[in-house]
Amino acid sequence: MHSKIYHHFKNTDPILYGVLAKIDSIKPLTKSKNYFSDLCETIINQQLSGKAGETIFQRFKKLFSKDLINPEELCKLSAEKIRNVGTSNSKVKYLKDLAEKIQSKEIDLEDLAGKDDLTIKKSLMEIKGIGPWTAEMFLMFSLARPDIFSLGDLGLCKAIQKLYAFKKKPTDKQIEKLSKNWIPYRTYAARILWRSLDEK
Repeated sequence: MHSKIYHHFKNTDPILYGVLAKIDSIKPLTKSKNYFSDLCETIINQQLSGKAGETIFQRFKKLFSKDLINPEELCKLSAEKIRNVGTSNSKVKYLKDLAEKIQSKEIDLEDLAGKDDLTIKKSLMEIKGIGPWTAEMFLMFSLARPDIFSLGDLGLCKAIQKLYAFKKKPTDKQIEKLSKNWIPYRTYAARILWRSLDEK
């Protein structure tokens, strides 16, 4: 798989391939074992820096027995307890709504995971507080889907502006056009772009 990815970017995008050659390796995609926990983490991380989101999520985990995030316990937690770890009022509502929908079996994440990318994205976006970005992160990181890209991710936009020398923030149309070169490995392209932000 990795040789295919290297070969693909070498042929389609010398700029991205240059970053890949510098970082030397890219980890294979692996499926998550706790979809519910992942969605909670992604909701908490919305519009926050990675560091701030991680700090709040670690506090959130401590609210659960053995740090195992599950819908049963989340439904029983008071809004105040969840707010006290640093989450906003709106995110408390989103987390509660997600837990209730899982508890009532309105949503079955295991079943959903077997569907195609678009079906998963549409189904997730019916949940309060889950928009395109959250659904895309779930597809990328939890389900290890290889060909997902997030136009709404600020880090990806920043990396593209820097690497491809856009004078202004690139538009969605410009990013979409560029990302077509990366099909069928857009998830890997996103990971390379994020890594490029760490390069001096």
